[in-house]
Formats: sequence, C-alpha cells, structure tokens
Amino acid sequence: MSSNQLTDSLRQLKRKWRAARRKDILLVPQDKCPTLTLGNPGAAWTFCPEWLSPNSVVYSFGVGEDISFDRELINRFGVRIHAFDPTPRSVAWVGGQVLPEQFVFHPYGVAAQDGLRPFTPPKNKRHVSHTLLRRGAPREAIEVPVQRLSTIMRNLGHTRIALLKMDIEGAEYEVLSDLLASNIVADQLLVEFHHRWREVGIAKTKHALHQLNAAGYRIFSVSASGEEYSFRNVCD
Repeated sequence: MSSNQLTDSLRQLKRKWRAARRKDILLVPQDKCPTLTLGNPGAAWTFCPEWLSPNSVVYSFGVGEDISFDRELINRFGVRIHAFDPTPRSVAWVGGQVLPEQFVFHPYGVAAQDGLRPFTPPKNKRHVSHTLLRRGAPREAIEVPVQRLSTIMRNLGHTRIALLKMDIEGAEYEVLSDLLASNIVADQLLVEFHHRWREVGIAKTKHALHQLNAAGYRIFSVSASGEEYSFRNVCD
C-alpha cells in the first residue's frame, strides 16, 4: 500500500468514526463520468475532463497560496481561469508569481450580496485562509469586497460556467443558495464543505446537498476526507 493509499484509508476510517458520532456524512457517488484529479496534495480536485475546452468558462474561488490545480487545468486544456480571493496574504502571494496569461486574478470574494463584509482571520497565524463566518480569532476581522456570483458573471460577460471550484471557508452555503435562487447554471461544481467546523455542523451540508440534488446536481466524486464534493448538472 502506497503512502497516499494509507492516508486515504486513515481518512476514511476517521470519517466513519465521525459519522457514527453524527459529525460527518457518508455518501456514495450518485452519478458516474470519467474523472481526473489534478493539483498538489491538499489542493487537489476531481472533475470530469470530457466537457472542457479552451472556450470553457472556469471560475476558481479561493486561491490561498496554491494554484497547482489551476495551473494544471490551463496546461492540459488551455482554459482561461478567473480566480478570486480577497485575502491580503493571497493577493500579495499572487502578485509575486509568474502566472500564465490564461490565469486572471480578481482580488475580491464571492458572497450572497455585493459590498463589504467582515473577514475573520484564521486562529493560527501561519494559516492563510480567512472566513466570512464569525469564528473566534485572536485578531480582529478586516473588511473585504465581495460580489454575488450573478454580479461577477454579468461584469465578466458570462452566461454559463463550465466548471466552478469553491473553497471559501464556510461561505459556500450562502453562495450555493444564491446560485440556485438566481438560476445560474454550472456544468460542474467542485465544493469544499466545512461541516467539520463547530460553527457549521452537518445540518447545513445536508441541506445544501438536498438543494443541489433538487436542482439537478449529482455527486460523482467525494474525497477521502469527505470535505471535497464534485457535482455535475444532469438537467441538460
């Protein structure tokens, strides 16, 4: 057994233990499609490659300090990626990178409304990601610009998204609800859910999954950690 397989096995055992304590969700894929996983460990995502082309619209919410997934998508499929992150450290990090022309960075975030929102820093100063949730932290929140997905699409001139990746530290619940209420169509959704956080819990993820299923999104991959879900829209 390789080290990666051992790690995945341990993660699955941890998920079963957490599920037994009603702190996690055990779901199997609801749909099948050819899949590909790209990105560094800890920043990898699984998607269906057969629908991607250089003309595909790809949004990547949550950059942090790792764009290995984005880079590999660009290298393999020639797509143009619109990436978003208002975190000051992420903005500075992106500014210091040599980036491909197809990587377009926007220093603002996504939320269920337009304007400024408090952004809570991580409890550990070594970590990068802030959150729109009110989590206890030793430092005060900062204000950052955010926009609704519908506003972003209108400003960028897009009517449909081929692939939407969302790692936005607990704000995924409000954004997904707003996406569905706005009748926005994404062919694929790659979402990291944060039900492991005490401030969130599994009820929010269960509700989000129910909403997505009702709108025609089906799970085709769940990561070994049980946090990253991949959906495809089966309505078209």
